[in-house]
Amino acid sequence: MTRAIVLYVFGAALAAAALSSAALDTKIPEAGLPSASDYAASLLPELSGVVSWRTLSQVEPVKQGSKMIPQFSKDVLGLDKQQVRVQGFIIPLEMGDKQTHFLLSAVPPHCPFCMPAGPDSMVEVEARIPIAFGFEVIVLSGKFAVLKDDPAGMLYRMTDAEAVARPAK
Repeated sequence: MTRAIVLYVFGAALAAAALSSAALDTKIPEAGLPSASDYAASLLPELSGVVSWRTLSQVEPVKQGSKMIPQFSKDVLGLDKQQVRVQGFIIPLEMGDKQTHFLLSAVPPHCPFCMPAGPDSMVEVEARIPIAFGFEVIVLSGKFAVLKDDPAGMLYRMTDAEAVARPAK
Protein backbone atom coordinates (compact mmCIF):
# COMPACT_ATOMS: atom_id res chain seq x y z
CA MET A 1 0.00 0.00 0.00
CA THR A 2 2.79 2.42 0.96
CA ARG A 3 4.68 1.58 -2.21
CA ALA A 4 1.57 2.43 -4.24
CA ILE A 5 1.32 5.85 -2.54
CA VAL A 6 5.02 6.54 -3.13
CA LEU A 7 4.66 5.59 -6.80
CA TYR A 8 1.56 7.80 -7.10
CA VAL A 9 3.32 10.80 -5.49
CA PHE A 10 6.45 10.20 -7.58
CA GLY A 11 4.36 9.94 -10.75
CA ALA A 12 2.48 13.14 -9.90
CA ALA A 13 5.76 14.97 -9.22
CA LEU A 14 7.22 13.68 -12.48
CA ALA A 15 4.12 14.78 -14.40
CA ALA A 16 4.25 18.24 -12.76
CA ALA A 17 7.94 18.60 -13.67
CA ALA A 18 7.26 17.57 -17.25
CA LEU A 19 4.34 19.98 -17.47
CA SER A 20 6.35 22.87 -16.10
CA SER A 21 9.11 22.27 -18.63
CA ALA A 22 6.69 22.02 -21.54
CA ALA A 23 6.65 24.68 -24.25
CA LEU A 24 3.31 26.04 -23.02
CA ASP A 25 3.56 29.81 -22.60
CA THR A 26 1.15 30.90 -19.88
CA LYS A 27 2.38 34.49 -19.65
CA ILE A 28 -0.28 37.09 -20.30
CA PRO A 29 1.00 40.30 -21.93
CA GLU A 30 0.83 43.44 -19.78
CA ALA A 31 -1.76 44.88 -22.14
CA GLY A 32 -3.91 41.78 -21.53
CA LEU A 33 -5.22 39.25 -24.00
CA PRO A 34 -6.71 40.59 -27.23
CA SER A 35 -10.47 40.80 -27.55
CA ALA A 36 -12.12 38.28 -29.85
CA SER A 37 -12.68 41.00 -32.46
CA ASP A 38 -9.01 42.04 -32.33
CA TYR A 39 -7.89 38.41 -32.59
CA ALA A 40 -10.36 37.82 -35.43
CA ALA A 41 -8.88 40.78 -37.32
CA SER A 42 -5.58 38.92 -37.47
CA LEU A 43 -7.30 35.78 -38.84
CA LEU A 44 -10.05 37.34 -40.92
CA PRO A 45 -8.91 40.31 -42.97
CA GLU A 46 -11.72 42.75 -43.68
CA LEU A 47 -13.46 42.08 -46.97
CA SER A 48 -15.46 44.56 -49.00
CA GLY A 49 -19.19 43.98 -48.52
CA VAL A 50 -18.69 41.77 -45.44
CA VAL A 51 -19.65 43.00 -41.96
CA SER A 52 -16.55 43.02 -39.76
CA TRP A 53 -16.36 41.53 -36.30
CA ARG A 54 -15.08 44.92 -35.10
CA THR A 55 -18.49 46.29 -36.02
CA LEU A 56 -20.35 43.43 -34.33
CA SER A 57 -18.30 43.92 -31.16
CA GLN A 58 -19.80 47.40 -30.71
CA VAL A 59 -22.12 46.34 -27.91
CA GLU A 60 -21.95 47.01 -24.18
CA PRO A 61 -23.81 45.40 -21.29
CA VAL A 62 -25.93 47.97 -19.47
CA LYS A 63 -27.79 47.42 -16.21
CA GLN A 64 -31.50 48.01 -16.56
CA GLY A 65 -33.45 47.33 -13.41
CA SER A 66 -32.27 44.01 -12.04
CA LYS A 67 -30.77 42.64 -15.25
CA MET A 68 -28.09 43.39 -17.81
CA ILE A 69 -29.16 44.15 -21.36
CA PRO A 70 -27.08 44.72 -24.48
CA GLN A 71 -26.73 48.27 -25.75
CA PHE A 72 -25.81 48.20 -29.44
CA SER A 73 -24.09 50.92 -31.47
CA LYS A 74 -25.94 52.69 -34.28
CA ASP A 75 -23.81 50.76 -36.80
CA VAL A 76 -24.97 47.44 -35.36
CA LEU A 77 -28.62 48.51 -35.08
CA GLY A 78 -28.47 49.54 -38.76
CA LEU A 79 -27.81 45.89 -39.68
CA ASP A 80 -31.08 44.65 -38.13
CA LYS A 81 -33.43 43.08 -40.68
CA GLN A 82 -30.90 43.64 -43.47
CA GLN A 83 -29.37 41.20 -45.95
CA VAL A 84 -25.70 41.04 -44.92
CA ARG A 85 -22.55 39.00 -45.35
CA VAL A 86 -20.46 37.78 -42.41
CA GLN A 87 -17.32 35.65 -42.43
CA GLY A 88 -16.15 33.26 -39.76
CA PHE A 89 -15.71 29.70 -38.58
CA ILE A 90 -18.50 27.12 -38.30
CA ILE A 91 -19.24 25.68 -34.88
CA PRO A 92 -21.66 22.78 -35.46
CA LEU A 93 -24.75 22.38 -33.30
CA GLU A 94 -25.90 19.22 -35.08
CA MET A 95 -24.27 15.92 -36.00
CA GLY A 96 -23.24 15.42 -39.61
CA ASP A 97 -21.10 16.70 -42.43
CA LYS A 98 -23.67 19.31 -43.43
CA GLN A 99 -25.20 21.84 -41.09
CA THR A 100 -28.46 23.80 -41.16
CA HIS A 101 -28.27 25.18 -37.60
CA PHE A 102 -24.86 26.26 -36.30
CA LEU A 103 -22.86 29.12 -34.87
CA LEU A 104 -20.56 31.30 -36.92
CA SER A 105 -17.63 32.47 -34.80
CA ALA A 106 -15.04 35.21 -35.14
CA VAL A 107 -12.39 32.80 -33.88
CA PRO A 108 -11.84 29.14 -34.70
CA PRO A 109 -13.05 26.53 -32.23
CA HIS A 110 -10.29 25.12 -30.05
CA CYS A 111 -12.15 22.61 -27.90
CA PRO A 112 -15.26 20.54 -28.65
CA PHE A 113 -16.77 21.48 -25.27
CA CYS A 114 -15.95 25.21 -25.17
CA MET A 115 -17.27 28.29 -26.91
CA PRO A 116 -14.30 30.10 -28.44
CA ALA A 117 -15.51 33.62 -27.70
CA GLY A 118 -18.25 35.73 -26.16
CA PRO A 119 -21.70 36.48 -27.55
CA ASP A 120 -20.48 39.53 -29.51
CA SER A 121 -18.24 37.18 -31.51
CA MET A 122 -20.87 34.65 -32.56
CA VAL A 123 -23.88 34.60 -34.86
CA GLU A 124 -26.54 31.89 -34.64
CA VAL A 125 -27.17 30.68 -38.19
CA GLU A 126 -30.18 28.97 -39.74
CA ALA A 127 -29.16 27.96 -43.25
CA ARG A 128 -31.56 27.78 -46.16
CA ILE A 129 -29.85 24.62 -47.42
CA PRO A 130 -27.33 22.48 -45.53
CA ILE A 131 -23.78 23.87 -45.54
CA ALA A 132 -20.76 21.59 -45.54
CA PHE A 133 -18.83 21.74 -42.28
CA GLY A 134 -15.16 22.68 -42.53
CA PHE A 135 -12.42 24.22 -40.43
CA GLU A 136 -11.63 26.98 -42.90
CA VAL A 137 -13.17 30.45 -43.08
CA ILE A 138 -16.56 30.75 -44.76
CA VAL A 139 -18.57 33.78 -45.88
CA LEU A 140 -22.34 33.60 -45.40
CA SER A 141 -25.12 35.79 -46.71
CA GLY A 142 -28.50 36.01 -45.04
CA LYS A 143 -31.08 38.09 -43.22
CA PHE A 144 -29.48 39.50 -40.08
CA ALA A 145 -31.25 40.09 -36.77
CA VAL A 146 -29.98 42.02 -33.77
CA LEU A 147 -31.37 40.25 -30.69
CA LYS A 148 -32.08 42.61 -27.83
CA ASP A 149 -33.44 40.07 -25.31
CA ASP A 150 -32.65 36.52 -26.43
CA PRO A 151 -33.23 34.01 -23.60
CA ALA A 152 -30.14 32.01 -24.68
CA GLY A 153 -27.95 35.11 -24.53
CA MET A 154 -27.29 35.31 -28.28
CA LEU A 155 -26.88 38.80 -29.71
CA TYR A 156 -27.10 38.00 -33.43
CA ARG A 157 -28.97 35.61 -35.70
CA MET A 158 -28.83 35.05 -39.44
CA THR A 159 -31.70 33.27 -41.21
CA ASP A 160 -32.03 31.99 -44.77
CA ALA A 161 -28.24 31.89 -44.82
CA GLU A 162 -26.28 30.65 -47.81
CA ALA A 163 -22.58 30.04 -48.27
CA VAL A 164 -21.16 32.73 -50.53
CA ALA A 165 -17.54 31.66 -50.59
CA ARG A 166 -14.63 30.25 -48.69
CA PRO A 167 -12.04 33.02 -49.12
CA ALA A 168 -8.66 32.09 -50.58
CA LYS A 169 -5.91 31.79 -48.01
